[in-house]
Amino acid sequence: MRPSKPGFLLALVAVVAVITWAVVRTAYLSLPPLPWTAVPTLLLLALGEVVAGVNVLRRIRHKPGTRRVEPLAVARMAAFGKASAHAAAVLAGVFAGFALSLGGALDKPTPRHDFFVSGGTGLAALVLVGAAFFLEYACRVPKDPEDEEHGQGVSRA
Repeated sequence: MRPSKPGFLLALVAVVAVITWAVVRTAYLSLPPLPWTAVPTLLLLALGEVVAGVNVLRRIRHKPGTRRVEPLAVARMAAFGKASAHAAAVLAGVFAGFALSLGGALDKPTPRHDFFVSGGTGLAALVLVGAAFFLEYACRVPKDPEDEEHGQGVSRA
């Protein structure tokens, strides 16, 4: 498995944002108001991934007071980080497209509310993308001293 690429995730956000913008422009009046509950949910998920990343990073680096981590558990955490990054990028694109489509109707209360909720949710999704990148980084196997002498790259979990 290869680490997530920021360029691919940015392209994913942009494509999903354009599709969402087009859909919301035509169907906004039939949609219910956006709930704000996605913001704390995404931020709690990001916090969980950061905590897991710190734990895995300390255990892989064999910090004092930690037990060794099973390689399969690290591979699962890396896969979870990659899946989270992609899912959060899609969510960021959806809510960015939603906010872009409502930018011209901020004089009305419901579109203004939905604009701020979608903007906040999009930012929370980007925070989750960052946390997922950190979790993927934490799952990398550190360089071996022998590999550094021979100029080999970092092996990845």
